[in-house]
This record gives sequence, structure tokens and C-alpha cells, in this order.
Amino acid sequence: MILKKRELVLLVLLTFIVGLVGAYTGLKIFQPNVAKPNTQAPFQSSISNYDEDYLNTIKKAYDLINQHYIEDIDEQQLLEGAIQGMLETLEDPYSSYMNADAMERFNEQIQSSFEGIGAEVSMVDGKVTIVAPIKNSPAEKAGLRPNDQILKVDDEDLEGLDLNEAVEKIRGEKGSKVVLLIQRQGTSEPFEVTITRDEIPIETVYASTENVDGKKTGIIEITTFSETTADEFNKAISKLEKDGIEGLVIDVRGNPGGLLDSIEEILQQFIPKDIPYLQIEDGNGKVEKFYTKLDKKKPYPISVLIDEGSASASEILAVAMKEVGYDVVGMTSFGKGTVQQAVPLGEKEEGTIKLTFYKWLSPKGNWINEKGVEPTIEQKQPEFYYANPIKVEEPFKIDQTDENIKNAQIMLQGIGYDPKRTDGYFDQNTMEAIMRFQQEHGLTANGELNSETAYAIESKVLDIIRNGEQDLQLEKALETLYE
Repeated sequence: MILKKRELVLLVLLTFIVGLVGAYTGLKIFQPNVAKPNTQAPFQSSISNYDEDYLNTIKKAYDLINQHYIEDIDEQQLLEGAIQGMLETLEDPYSSYMNADAMERFNEQIQSSFEGIGAEVSMVDGKVTIVAPIKNSPAEKAGLRPNDQILKVDDEDLEGLDLNEAVEKIRGEKGSKVVLLIQRQGTSEPFEVTITRDEIPIETVYASTENVDGKKTGIIEITTFSETTADEFNKAISKLEKDGIEGLVIDVRGNPGGLLDSIEEILQQFIPKDIPYLQIEDGNGKVEKFYTKLDKKKPYPISVLIDEGSASASEILAVAMKEVGYDVVGMTSFGKGTVQQAVPLGEKEEGTIKLTFYKWLSPKGNWINEKGVEPTIEQKQPEFYYANPIKVEEPFKIDQTDENIKNAQIMLQGIGYDPKRTDGYFDQNTMEAIMRFQQEHGLTANGELNSETAYAIESKVLDIIRNGEQDLQLEKALETLYE
């Protein structure tokens, strides 16, 4: 059967944004003009005799537990556990089961806002892992970063939970606090982060201009691909073009993905009709290609910015632009190359399976799953962008050596208080750098690295990052745009 693009659950988002409902997706399960597949009895027509014997075995196990187990049994929970068990054997972090309540919450998050910490998570090697925090979200303000692992929530271990269960513990109402135990790459010890949940507005497109060697240059940042993103983008680029831009940078750093519809509409403006902007491959290897109606590319140069937090739909955009000749600047992206379809298990309260049905491929047929999109121009951010949090139990002083001192030194160097070393040894120069920082920020100027000073240093670093200061990746994209 030929794949109908509109039959896809347009779920090219990575997995779950930790919000009120624990799942953000641009889920459009079945379009009104597309027949809803029958997901009940017709499945049995393709079941072999072996499969029937197997299903009878499952039924016997179910009946045995239900009738003879010594404790009371929740039949619905037992059924859901069986379904979850089958999905877990796939070892696919993007395939999952959602009961009726979870599905309702799942769908709610395509709306204009939600409540939570504002971070997308995935299951990586059995660990709940941050893909990207949302711009200006509590998660971003708390310093969470791509690839951070969440080990505990309010001192409750997440080991052994599936992603849905973990997300349920992280989500919560505006104003409530949650304590996360975080393991960051490059650190030996995990650290705690306390986050106050808030309303997370889904404003997805931010546009600005920059003068580059006398040329007016547009910058469009896309934070996620929601229902409104394509319209927001179209308005933004229309205004920029009316203002006479001579070049454009599209920034999808930290963008975890979202609606396939949105990315499709955006690519209609950039990918000529002689090459597919996207290919979808099913489990039988059948490939369907999708084309725009665009005659030619834009008359001005374009670059795309990506990083480790760019995933799914962001990668569709980046690799399509790369393969038609545009520069991609930054670091290799996350690497999610699959599409999920959500299928209801019945008309009542049986729940929904979100299952990986397809691979998505680049215009040239490349699959970036678990590899990511490599930039044409690699550019890291300054070292302090990647520095780990400073954990202080007792103040650090002269002649001490510690990983947390190293983190502080890296941050101090980045924000203009150079300690002249970043090896973790607390020397006289380090003390003087800390003292200068303390004096200029209204702190007790004793030269010790205490918890109050550490918090102030980290806050300054986060302010610089959020304000886009010392953004070497953007600088590189602008610098090379007209070469």
C-alpha cells in the first residue's frame, strides 16, 4: 500500500516534553479526510496457527494470575502490563503504551501552552535523558542541558520505570517544586537541581536582524515545531524579506522536534521540486518520496545552526538544507530518524500504542538515526558553555584541588574574571579572581568559593548564555554566510 503522508501520526518529535501532561507532541492521529484503520478484529485475519497458540498461552497466563494470585488484581493494570512488556522487548525508546488518561494528556500538549519544567526527555540506555530544555523554561533557567540524565525525582529512583512513568513523576502544576538528581557527562558525582514548575508558552519562532559587513541579515530561531510554527515562520520570513534581508540564518539549536506538518510547510520555501525534501521508508523497505512545488531556491545565502539538542524534525530541516547545498553550522545533532504512529486499541478505554512504523530518510536517502546530522562547518561554543555545576558542601580555599574548583575556574574565565588556570587547583590567582567577582556582585569578598558565590557565578553564566553573548556558533554562521 502506498504510504499516505497524511495517515502518519505526524510525530517526528523526539518523545516527551516534560510538562503538565508529561508528553508534548504534534500528534494528529487520523486526519478527517482519511479513513481510520480498524484496529480490532481485522488484525486476527493475519494471525498464524502458531500465533493463535501463543495468544492462547497469554490468555491462560492472564486467567491464571487473575483467578489464583493471592492478592487483589487490577485487571486493567494487568492488561496494560502485558502490552507494556511486549513493547519493552522492542528496545525502542519511542514505542510505548498510553492508557486513556495518558493519551488525553498527550493530546493536550499540542495547545499553545502547558505547565511543567519545560524540557524534552528521551530514554537513552535505560536512563531518562534530557534532549533539550525549552527556551526560557524553568529547565533552561535551572541549567539543564542536552544529555543530562535524570536519576531521581524528589528522592525517588527512576530506575526500572518506563518513560511514561518517569514523566508522570517529573510533571506537575505551575508553582510546585521538584528536585531532580542529575548525572552530567564528564562529572563523577550527580548533583541536585530544584526547579519550580511554571506555565510554558509555546511561542516557537523568534526573528531578528544583524548587520554583517553592511548586509542586513535575518536570523530566525525555531524552538520547536508545534501547530502554529509554520504560520509563525511564514510571517517572520515575509517580514524579513520585506525589510530587504540579503542573507538568512535558521537556528534550530536545542530544538527537539515536533510536527511533521510544520517542518514540511517550512521546507516548501527552500527545497526545489527536483529533489525530495523527505523520504519515508516502511518496515518492508518500501520508500515514499515527497516533493515541493518550488521552482528555485531563495536568491540569498542561507545557513542552518544545529547542536546536540537538535533532534527529529530539526534534523529533517538541517539535513535537507545541507543536501541541497546550504551550510550547516555547529555540532552534530541528536540522531532520531524514526516516525511513530499512534493506534487506538479500541473504542472504549483500551488505550493507545505509539509504535515506530517508519524511518525517515534525507533527500539523498540517508538515515541519520543514532548518527545525527554532521555540520558542514563544525563550531563549538566557549568552554564555559559546557561547564558543569559547582557543587559546594564546604567552602573551597587556597591549596585545595577539586573538580568543582575547575568548573568555577572555567566559568570565571568565561565571564571575565580570569583565574589564569582551569585545572582545579585553588591558587592565589584563583582566590583573587573570586574576590574580584565577589566585590563586583555585592558578596562578602573573602576569596573563598562558597555556595553563595558558586550560585552567583552560575547565574551570571546562564544570563550570558540566555542573552546570546559570546555565541561562537552564531558568529561563525554569520561570518561564513557571504563567503
